[in-house]
Amino acid sequence: MATAEPPSAAPAAPPSEGDAPAPAPAPPVAGGPEIAFFDVETSVPQRAGQGYALLEFGAILVCPRRLVEVASYATLVRPADPVSAVSAASVRCNGITRDAVSGAPPFSDVADAVYDMLNGRVWAGHNIVRFDSARIREAFAEIGRPPPEPKGMIDTLPLLTQRFGRRAGDMKMASLANYFGLGKQKHRSLDDVRMNLEVLKYCATVLFLEASLPEVLTVENLVERAITRSRANATGSPDLPKPEANCPPDSSKRQRTISPVDSVIPEGGNQGASDPSTSRESVELVSSIEEMKLDTTTHMDASSSGNSIFLEPNDVSTECIKISIASLHQFGRRSSIHHKDCPLQLCCADLKVQFGVSTKFLDNAGRPKLSIVVEIPENLSKVLEFCDDLARRLSQESSSSSEWRPLIKKYGYVNRPTVRLNIPTTASGNAAIYSTDICQKEPSGNIQKLTFSNVDTTELDSLFVRGSKVDAFFSLELYDYQQNAGIRLIAKRLVVHSK
Repeated sequence: MATAEPPSAAPAAPPSEGDAPAPAPAPPVAGGPEIAFFDVETSVPQRAGQGYALLEFGAILVCPRRLVEVASYATLVRPADPVSAVSAASVRCNGITRDAVSGAPPFSDVADAVYDMLNGRVWAGHNIVRFDSARIREAFAEIGRPPPEPKGMIDTLPLLTQRFGRRAGDMKMASLANYFGLGKQKHRSLDDVRMNLEVLKYCATVLFLEASLPEVLTVENLVERAITRSRANATGSPDLPKPEANCPPDSSKRQRTISPVDSVIPEGGNQGASDPSTSRESVELVSSIEEMKLDTTTHMDASSSGNSIFLEPNDVSTECIKISIASLHQFGRRSSIHHKDCPLQLCCADLKVQFGVSTKFLDNAGRPKLSIVVEIPENLSKVLEFCDDLARRLSQESSSSSEWRPLIKKYGYVNRPTVRLNIPTTASGNAAIYSTDICQKEPSGNIQKLTFSNVDTTELDSLFVRGSKVDAFFSLELYDYQQNAGIRLIAKRLVVHSK
């Protein structure tokens, strides 16, 4: 049977004695200002080409200023064939059985409610760009209806990976919840959404504390001192043994030492009571997460959004390029490259592959860091050289001790300029998939998006051979890591020309 609760606003205060009962608040309408945090649970495909069956949808509408819940909705969904869709592996993954979904409504019966929760709002969730959003679009396509469209998208997986680093391991929701002592992930939609919100608040608070007092406060010191102080208050003796260094504090200790972001910044952003030593960068960071300001264009699918957000080199004016690098102490730097107040993203056609797929290096999750090297034309070289030189000077002025790695390198006797295009991957269950859209362009001009079930460098080797041509859509990302700094080009879409 469906576990659905209709969207409802937060309860109002009870009426005074003698007053008429207050009318029930109207549910939020589609396209409202709330952020829609959502999660889906699906079947686990058992064979190639089977695809995913949507089993559950859950969403919470959140006030963007205070991250408090104002409405929620959850429902199980009956797939077309529950017997074949819900396998034993699927039940082990999320606990949703065939009997549970057999009595649930089909997606066509709940599509209106799902649409109203999502359409016209900012979407948020963990790994929603690559997984949950795609499942929603597939579900609407199956019933012949246009899907809801977001006005922005916040994927907390890359957001927290960028801001929080790899201190919580693979940055999956289960790992983050374990890190903060929030309990085990249940793999049910509404529970996972609420856990996502809690993790987001905890991460924001840790970053705020570290940025505010970097020489004094580390997370470990905060926990250790707070535990010692609370025990001393209870026993009257400050001379208590310290906890073992390698033992993570349990959830109750975390709750005593780290408060949610709502209590760090009062509503309205008043910082009058803050410690004067708090840096402007830390305030901006927490404000950015609190207001959920994330550049959504870096997560947009280049194939669906067209070239409007990707500029050709001749459309770029170097006078309009602005780069900001702000130190954020222990967890890195906030940096951005903009052109006319928009994130700078570039596209260029007919780039010649100089070196095929490289798998020499691994990321922190043990996956190969894939990249190809391509020759670039003079107009693109001038834009990238300008960005590289400007970013290098700003990095030196910000007192970075890292060695700057030039973006453009020259190979061969004629010194043709080349750049490395990175092809990022992301976790998908127990496997990994490409974050880059990879397409093939036929001699007729038709472009077909290629589908990969997992990362297979052998398949890429056959595509990106030396001398082949590729159209590239990419973003520019500044990095400063382990004494190396520079600009990294992240491929959003690659279109390989067939010979």
